[in-house]
Amino acid sequence: MARDTLKLGAVLIGVGDASGTELWRDPQVPLDASVNIDWYVKQAREAEDAHFDFVFIVDSQYITPDFPNHHLNRLEPLTLLSAVAYATNRIGLVATVSTTYSEPFDIARRLASLDLISGGRAGWNIVTSQDPGTAGNFSRSGHGDYDTRYRRADEAVEAVQGLWHSYEEGAFSRDRTAPRFLDPARQHRLDHRGEFFSVTGPLNIQRSPQGQPPLVQAGTSDQGRDLSARRADIVFSFARSTDEAIELAQDIRARAQAIGRDPDELLFIPALGVTIADTDEEALQIERQRTTAGDIRRRLSALSRQFDGHDFSGYDLDAPFPELPRSEDAGIRRFHEDIENARRAGVTLRGVLEAQALGWLRLVGSPETIADQLQHWYESGAADGFNLFVQHPADWDRFRAKVVPILVERGLFRGRYEAETLRGHLGLPFIDNRHAAPDAIPGQSNPPVRHLEPIQN
Repeated sequence: MARDTLKLGAVLIGVGDASGTELWRDPQVPLDASVNIDWYVKQAREAEDAHFDFVFIVDSQYITPDFPNHHLNRLEPLTLLSAVAYATNRIGLVATVSTTYSEPFDIARRLASLDLISGGRAGWNIVTSQDPGTAGNFSRSGHGDYDTRYRRADEAVEAVQGLWHSYEEGAFSRDRTAPRFLDPARQHRLDHRGEFFSVTGPLNIQRSPQGQPPLVQAGTSDQGRDLSARRADIVFSFARSTDEAIELAQDIRARAQAIGRDPDELLFIPALGVTIADTDEEALQIERQRTTAGDIRRRLSALSRQFDGHDFSGYDLDAPFPELPRSEDAGIRRFHEDIENARRAGVTLRGVLEAQALGWLRLVGSPETIADQLQHWYESGAADGFNLFVQHPADWDRFRAKVVPILVERGLFRGRYEAETLRGHLGLPFIDNRHAAPDAIPGQSNPPVRHLEPIQN
């Protein structure tokens, strides 16, 4: 059963993300944090010391000068996590890779490489790309509407998973006296032919120590929910209330069950932001200061990304939010539904920007208060865990030093690692090779990947 205890991920966002958080102004954050591998390694080791399940790297492939600070100058996720893998032993490593602007063979090979380098700790965050401007960096005029992008994503995942079954266990010899290095009967072509991709295979890398990396997917549209139901192990969301989170989980689990999947093997892990102090009152005061200090220009730019680059800079911030058309391939549907509801209610542009800064669950209070809320979400069935955005170092330190021990004491979170792979941490089953004989023993035929001791600075 995957839901034995809370799952915790850590989203590493360098100098600040789309929520308007100006982390680069925090004296504890290096000004080059988004490209500083030592900073990423430090945070990953801290997450590992607290027995987090994984670190999580977001990505996009298009920018303008007003994009979030972290977007402007950051490392490519798989390159970054390969370095982090070498400096850690147990923490999972989840990389964002777009199905709209990557080919299945390339995705399969790069993720399989990270998985072997890390000894079975890789995961894939599947995205379809939000910014239409990305198309211009890949010789395209646009990246398509929702239906097209999600059909492409589903087919891409199908092809990637097929490639990960290219080799059975024991395909490569461990006996120097064997007649040949490869047993060709244990190598399998894919020969995929679909609407978007034609992939011959086989993949030129051996099986994963965990069968295949876990798949993460976020999407609240019908297309996104269907993709999660078919393919995801983890459903990442930006739910802001238990009611919203429970509805999403119940709906996707029902869709999964309808197509023959075990709904209990899907984990629902919403995004989380925290502001933590010794008392609730002190934490609330800190949160108010941070919310009002946000850069309005950057918030307007973040809003612009949802409206195909529409310029909001000339609008009256205190007038009702304008009624604007949007192209079908721009932005996130849940966000546009929220905007439409706000517009009908007469919310001003300033009000929308303030709400945008709270675009996912934010908990504010003492360590005990934060732990109480996490427990409530977990026990109500709203969440199987949380993907914590690592923002101000003071909050990150308090979460690990104060909140995690409370969760451990209550039996809600692990006090030590009990597995070697990311699937093991998450309580997900090993994925057997689809070509293997029924009596094959998983993971016994290929040499294990050596686990490295962390490099000490």
